[in-house]
Amino acid sequence: MKRRIKILPILFLILLIVGIVFIINFFKKEEKVIVENYLASTFSQVDLYDESFNKVMELARGTKVIIKENVQNDDQNYIKIEYEGNYYLVREENINEQIVLEKEIFVRTPCVLYDNETDGKIKSYLKKGERLEVIGYDFLKDGNVNMYKVKSGDEGYAYSKYLDQDENEANKYYDNGSYEVHKKRTNVFGGGDAATLDYFPYIKPKFDDNVMPDEVKSLYINKEAIKNIDEYIELAKETKINAFVVDIKDNAAPAYKSKVMEKMSPTNYNNADLTIDEYKNQINKIKDNGFYVIGRITTFKDDYYALDNKEDTIYDSRTNEPFNHNNSLWPSAYNRNVWYFNVELAKEAVNEMGFNEIQFDYVRFPDRTSNIEPYLDFKNKYDETKIQAIQGFVMYACDELHKLNVYVSIDVFAESAHQYVTGYGQYLPAISNIADVVSPMPYPDHFSKNEYGINEPVWTVPYRLISEWASYVQDRQKETTTPAIIRTWIQTYDTIREPYITYDDSKVSDQIKALYDLNLKNGFITWNSGSSLSKYRSLSGAFNKDYKE
Repeated sequence: MKRRIKILPILFLILLIVGIVFIINFFKKEEKVIVENYLASTFSQVDLYDESFNKVMELARGTKVIIKENVQNDDQNYIKIEYEGNYYLVREENINEQIVLEKEIFVRTPCVLYDNETDGKIKSYLKKGERLEVIGYDFLKDGNVNMYKVKSGDEGYAYSKYLDQDENEANKYYDNGSYEVHKKRTNVFGGGDAATLDYFPYIKPKFDDNVMPDEVKSLYINKEAIKNIDEYIELAKETKINAFVVDIKDNAAPAYKSKVMEKMSPTNYNNADLTIDEYKNQINKIKDNGFYVIGRITTFKDDYYALDNKEDTIYDSRTNEPFNHNNSLWPSAYNRNVWYFNVELAKEAVNEMGFNEIQFDYVRFPDRTSNIEPYLDFKNKYDETKIQAIQGFVMYACDELHKLNVYVSIDVFAESAHQYVTGYGQYLPAISNIADVVSPMPYPDHFSKNEYGINEPVWTVPYRLISEWASYVQDRQKETTTPAIIRTWIQTYDTIREPYITYDDSKVSDQIKALYDLNLKNGFITWNSGSSLSKYRSLSGAFNKDYKE
């Protein structure tokens, strides 16, 4: 009996230990070593194979997978991976933490080299065919690199959409079916060769949170008229007007005291009347009443920026001063500081005011300068033609502003629709291929008196004139790969040449009807430099018609 009593504590202790061990093992999770890595490639997609080495699917590089074991087939090494509970084989070289394996890449479309991947600061310019060393990237989307970090003399970032891994392909010019036509349009007037431009397809965005109306029927509002915007809104409500083009910066007429101006062009800042808050209040009135709002910026004609930044401005060797052309100064369209200033101003306006679209005007060089160009220093650092610089600016502006979900429109002279590159660097197919909207300016009293074989002053017959001109636009639109929307400026002022004509309802209606009859049905913009409210009111009949009928 005494022996049993002595044994019981020992048994109890043994059972307790066994129980504790059982409980520990029961609740202890088995630790498994899971090895993970990434699918890697020189291309956006990686091939996946089944156990018979047959390709079964593709996955984007950068996808994280679980590594199982090495497998060999003939002379090719594979790695068995697990992805979403299924097992596949991939080639050994497609597993790598680096993910992006290309070491060099070539410039297909001349483009900006950015200082960094986060803002629009420009480092330099990359030329077609240039070889770039790949040293990194910003991020991947569906396996595609957004921006490569590259080195070619300078080190910086370039958008992958302008680059190609194949040197031969990068050096080719994209043939949109009309390239031979463009090749025949040589540098006759000093603006450059059409053959050297880029016609590669350029994706035109549609923003779900910023829907552009099919017809954008716009009143132009200058910096003085914006102060009295309520009356313009009431007028618009009585017609089919559904949009306003409002000045952000006209030449020597900045609309508000922009922080960008304060930093980069103090003279613009000091000459602006409204504060940001005052200007924003007026823009909000337009938006609150349901109108589409477009902010207009004069780009390469800017007296105040030129005075503040003479080194960025076209210079006249005869005076050793900025070139004065028709009483205006011209920051050079070749100069990247000028690009940066105007696009930063646009970005600020979008962020502060919520514009739906930014319209760049004076996207050109000064006109009629061929006889004096030997005396002019255009600050052409990268040895570009005029139209190459203009097309490059449009690309840069679109890349920067599309990130903010806004559209970009470019104003051009009516002449840009003709079959040559203009002397001031505009050529409709090259600009239309990039921009979201192109707004030509075919003001009837700006044409030659008997243009297009019309045997009377053309501004007296606006329907016939605009019909003839619009046929040229149609032809140029067919010659570009991804044409922009055409939204045309119309003349809403009385003619300034003899014979003087009052542009009333009928003359304004004739212009719009001609555009619509020639299938340019995306709306119009009224040009009246004074934004005359009384003139706009007198034309309300023209603004109230349905031209699609």
